[in-house]
Amino acid sequence: MAKHIGIVGCSAEGAALCYRTICEESGREMGGYHHPEITMHTHSFGDYMHYIDSADWQSVAALMLSSAKKLRRCGARFAICPDNTIHQAFSLFIDASPIPWLHIAEVVVKEANKNQYKKLAVLGTRYLMDGPVYPEYCRLNKIQYAFPSKAEKQEINRIIFSELVFGRFKESSRHTLNLVIENLKGKGCDAAVLGCTELPLIVQPQDCPLPVLDSTRLLARAAIAYALEKE
Repeated sequence: MAKHIGIVGCSAEGAALCYRTICEESGREMGGYHHPEITMHTHSFGDYMHYIDSADWQSVAALMLSSAKKLRRCGARFAICPDNTIHQAFSLFIDASPIPWLHIAEVVVKEANKNQYKKLAVLGTRYLMDGPVYPEYCRLNKIQYAFPSKAEKQEINRIIFSELVFGRFKESSRHTLNLVIENLKGKGCDAAVLGCTELPLIVQPQDCPLPVLDSTRLLARAAIAYALEKE
């Protein structure tokens, strides 16, 4: 019996991609059209952004914990959150969570270790690129990392919040993101972390200058594996 998966959503496109990946890929292990039971809860993206813009991570944590409690009441056995940025609040609520969580950066860095990557190019929102989420897990695993330049960070952040979260995927923006990754490749990076859950919808592995670590789909696959683990 697969464990009931709880998804704590934040932005719609990333949450939808995670949900869809679980549904589409579970059949490889479970057969046919089968997938674990899934419940998603999403507070208003606007509420999240209000607190993120104010650097009020305690209030972000309160929203995440609220979702976890609602998911537990629906029967979820564990939670995932397909949003890298709000994992900055993870340590502020996890001890109070009624169910365990998989941490998105831990999942991504584990995959980097598996593939023996030595230095990761980390792309995401400006909050993520200026924050501790990936540096913390990279240091724990003795993996180097690099972020884009200040100007590149600003442009990536604009693309995310003006286009991707609204489901707008422009060829010019895809080209810009590939150029940023090419620049980081020139600084010794050997893989690119798509650390905004919408980035895998625009950065395509077949023409990206570096191998990609798709945080959204990696988290979804980790959730499938955890749901199917025998207790």
